[in-house]
Amino acid sequence: MVENKKLKFEEAVTRLEEIVQQLEGETVSLKESLKLFEEGMNLTKLCRKELTVAESTIKKLSRNSEGELEAMKE
Repeated sequence: MVENKKLKFEEAVTRLEEIVQQLEGETVSLKESLKLFEEGMNLTKLCRKELTVAESTIKKLSRNSEGELEAMKE
């Protein structure tokens, strides 16, 4: 099991892909499957949080008169 809070988004997605492959492989015991599922759910939460932050940042951007992205003034 990987320490989720220290993972970057890309690392979390990669680990999720690994978990899916393991669970689809049919060679994992029920106990291990449950551990992997729990880890996957935690990684999913981490990714959703990162995506929410990114979405918020994107919503705060606007284009200036030259068409360049800049932060909106609040």
